[in-house]
Amino acid sequence: MATDAGLPTLRQLELLVALPGASSIAAAGSKIGMSASATSHALRALENGLGCEVVDRMAAGVVLTHAGELALAHARDVFASLQQVKSVAAASAGLHTGLLRIGSIGPSTSLRLLPPLLEKFRRRYPGVEVHVTERADADIEQDLVERRVEIGVVRLPQPSLDTVALATDELMAILPEGHPLARGKTVAVRELAEYPLILTQAGSQDMVMRMFDRAGVRPKVAHELFQVVSILEFVAHGNGVSVLASLTVPEPRPGLAFRPITPRVARRVAIACLDSARLSPAGRAFWELARREAPAKPPA
Repeated sequence: MATDAGLPTLRQLELLVALPGASSIAAAGSKIGMSASATSHALRALENGLGCEVVDRMAAGVVLTHAGELALAHARDVFASLQQVKSVAAASAGLHTGLLRIGSIGPSTSLRLLPPLLEKFRRRYPGVEVHVTERADADIEQDLVERRVEIGVVRLPQPSLDTVALATDELMAILPEGHPLARGKTVAVRELAEYPLILTQAGSQDMVMRMFDRAGVRPKVAHELFQVVSILEFVAHGNGVSVLASLTVPEPRPGLAFRPITPRVARRVAIACLDSARLSPAGRAFWELARREAPAKPPA
């Protein structure tokens, strides 16, 4: 049994939290700013202090032992408790300072949903630093679990998280102006499959591909692009058609036509956290602002 002298340090616990999902032990250390030698030393010290191995050295990749998995859950609780300690201190300061980390699932939320909320939050709490990170949907959910962000934008449903629904986002066809499909008020999925597709890699590509799967057709993927502005330019210059979430679609612009898709494909977007009752003062203030600004009942 480990003695008090062998209790893990916060740095060692931070390394433990960084291990799941890392490509290697060294990569986990690098994520939190540790050199390879420092990572190796910290892991050995952690295991010596706990009296057991937390990483299975015989497995391919980074795999935690059963003891490591148990320790990981408690390590995450430690950092959650530390956040509460910071919350008490920040509350006593009247929310004049603080740090709020928010995860965004990409252009659909970074372009339309978050900016007006952040603008109002900044006016009310100018001393609070807000850091927004764009990540894929699954990464945001993992970042919430690992406490890398306090609040994240997610797709509903999310039964394991506390959520506030903000909007409904539906897929739209992006067409060159004058394209045959732009003549109608809507575009059928099967019709889209007949033309070269510029597939988004900005976060909604799985939703787009499921749309084609459900229609029983295979799209002719000609290009795969991350940047929305690149997709719009490719379409405008006649390199194909595309499908984007409606919240990423800008104001009407020359050279492009935007049409709803039939059958309709939509997703509900929300902000989420692990436990709204345990948010930091900054997180609580942003959460309550979002609740007030959210529609009473977002369309299905």
